Amino acid sequence: MDAEDTVAGPRRLIRRGHDGRRVPPGRDGGGPPAGSAPNRPRPPRPPAPLRLGNPSRRINIGLIGMAVVLSLFAGRLVQLQGLDSKVFEAKAASLRVREETLPARRGPITDVNGHELAVTVEAREISADPSKVPPDRRDQVATALASSLGVAKEDIAAKLAQTRSHYTLLARNVPLGTAKRVLELKLDGVAASPQYQRLYPGGTLASGLVGFVGDDGTGLTGVESTYDKPLGGKDGRQTIEIGGTGQRIPMTRSTRQEPVAGQGVRLTVDRDIQWAAQEAIARQVKTAGARSGSVIVMDVRTGQVLAMANAPEVDLNKWQSAAGEWRNRAVSEVFEPGSTNKVITAAAALEGGVVRPETMFEVKDNYRCADRVLRDAHAHPPENLTFTGIIAESSNVGTMMVADKIGDRPLFDALKAFGFGARSGGGFYGEEAGLLPAPGTWSGSQRCTISFGQGVSVTALQMAGVYQTIANGGVRITPHLVAGTVDERRRFVPAKPAKRTRVVSARTAKDVTTMLEAAVTAQVGTGSLAAIKGYRVAGKTGTAMRYDESCQGYCGYTSTFVGFTPADAPRLVVLAVVQAPENGHFGGEIAAPVFKEVMTFALKSRKIPPTGVPAPSVRIGTER
Repeated sequence: MDAEDTVAGPRRLIRRGHDGRRVPPGRDGGGPPAGSAPNRPRPPRPPAPLRLGNPSRRINIGLIGMAVVLSLFAGRLVQLQGLDSKVFEAKAASLRVREETLPARRGPITDVNGHELAVTVEAREISADPSKVPPDRRDQVATALASSLGVAKEDIAAKLAQTRSHYTLLARNVPLGTAKRVLELKLDGVAASPQYQRLYPGGTLASGLVGFVGDDGTGLTGVESTYDKPLGGKDGRQTIEIGGTGQRIPMTRSTRQEPVAGQGVRLTVDRDIQWAAQEAIARQVKTAGARSGSVIVMDVRTGQVLAMANAPEVDLNKWQSAAGEWRNRAVSEVFEPGSTNKVITAAAALEGGVVRPETMFEVKDNYRCADRVLRDAHAHPPENLTFTGIIAESSNVGTMMVADKIGDRPLFDALKAFGFGARSGGGFYGEEAGLLPAPGTWSGSQRCTISFGQGVSVTALQMAGVYQTIANGGVRITPHLVAGTVDERRRFVPAKPAKRTRVVSARTAKDVTTMLEAAVTAQVGTGSLAAIKGYRVAGKTGTAMRYDESCQGYCGYTSTFVGFTPADAPRLVVLAVVQAPENGHFGGEIAAPVFKEVMTFALKSRKIPPTGVPAPSVRIGTER
C-alpha cells in the first residue's frame, strides 16, 4: 500500500496521489483503475411519498369537541330552564309586569248640617320622559307645556334637559280640562296619570280646625290628621303587563284589587256660626292692633264645639305659602287667664263652705301675701264688698283674701277638677295641656297670684270648658268636635257620647252663675259691654300680663271675656281672647264686644229665645 503524505489542518485531511498531486475529496488517491470507465454522478433520490393522516382519528377528535360544546349548551339549558328558571322568570316578570297603586278617594269633612269643608275631586298628574323628547323639539315642547300648565318655561325646560331620566314630574293637581288640552297637543314623552285633589270650598273657613293634606294625600294637621285613617280609606292595587314602549299589552293577565273610599267625617261645627266668629275676631284683632285672637262657641248641654275661630286664619287651598300659621291657636296657644280664673276660686270657696255669696269683706287696694305686696288694677279707698261684689268688680285683693281661706291644696284640687294641667280628651289636633304647678312648688305668694289667674297657663278651650261646667249645673262634659262618621253606604254613625263628670254641686254652680251675671249687669261690673238686650248674660272679664319669649318676660296683655246665656237656662258658651292688643288692653273693652257680637249671632242662628225671667237682685256691697 502506497504511502500517503498528509497535511494537518483544522479537522481536515489533504490527500495526495502517487504523483504527489492533491486528490479532490471524495476520490481515491489513485483514481480509477486503468481502462475503467470514469465515475458518473449518482442520480437524485426520488422524493419520499406523502403519507395521509388517519381519518378515523380526526373524526373522533371532532366528535369529542362537538360533544363537549353541546354538553356545555345542554348544561346551560338545564340551568336556565330547570335550576334557575324561577329566578329568570321573576326577572322577566319584573321587567314586563307593572304594579300600580289605585288611590282611594278621600272622604269629605262637613259641618253639622252637611256643608262641605273639605272635598276630594279628580285631577291629573302631568309627567314627561325626557329621553323621548327630541333635542330639536325641546324648546317647542317646553313652550307649549308652560302655556297650558301655567308654569314657568325655564322650569319645564330644565326638567326636559335631564335626558338620562325616563320620568320627571311637571305638575300635580291639574284639572281634568287642562290635562285634556295637554294630551291633545300630542307631545312626545308627555303623559297624564289619574290622581285625586283635595279642595277646601271655604278657603279660610275653620282652617285651623280642619287642617290640610300633603302632596301624598296624607293628613298633616287638624281633623285631616287626627282622622286620617278613616278619611283616607284603603288604596287598591293593580298589576298589568307592558311592552318595551311602556304601553299595556292587550289580552295579557292582570289582577285588580279595588280601592275602598274613605269615610266622611261630620263635625259639630255650624258653618254659619263659624263664619260669624271668624269675622268678629279678625276685625277686632285688626282694630286693636293685636297679634292674634281666638273665639270658641260651645253647646252647654252637649259639650259640642259649634265654632272654633282664629285670627289670622290660613287659606287651606294655599297652605304651602303660610308657613307657621297653620296651628289652631284655640287649643295650642297657652296663656295666663287672668280674672276669668276667679270663677274657679269662687267655686272652690263656695264648695268648701268657707264663704257665701253675701259674705262681706273689707277690701283695700293692696294686700300683703308672704313677702310681696300685691295691688288691685286700680287704686281705691277701702270698701265693703260682698263676695258677689268682689267677683263683679273683679277685685284681685278680695279674691286673694278668699283664697287664704281656701288653702293651697283645695285650690289646686279645684283647678285640676276643672281641667287645668291636662288635655281636654276631645281629640283636638295640637292641643296643649297648659301649666298647673303642684302645690309643693308654689312660692309664698303664688297661691295669691294663682287665685286671680297669674301663675297658671291654659288654652282657650280649657277656659271655655270651665264656664261650660258652671253653666251645666256643675257637670263637666268633655268638649268634642266630631259628631260622627258617614260610611261607604252613606249611613251616619254617631260618635260615642262624651264623658260627663260632676265637678261641683248644682247649688255652687247656681251661686257662681248669679255672681257672674252681676259682673255683666251691675253698674260696677266689668263686663257691661257684653250685655245683650233681652237676654240674661253671665260672664267674666280677664286682663292678664302676657309672658312673651321675645322679651324674655312679661310684655303686653291677654284680654279675655267668657260667658254664657240665657243665664237662668244656659244654652251657649262663648269665649273671646285677644293676644297682645296695642289699642287698649282690658278684657271688658277688647274681648267683651266680640263676645256680644258672636253670641247675638249664635242665639239667632240656633233660634234660642230669651226666657223672659228677670234677673234676681244681688247685694254688691256698701261704701265705707
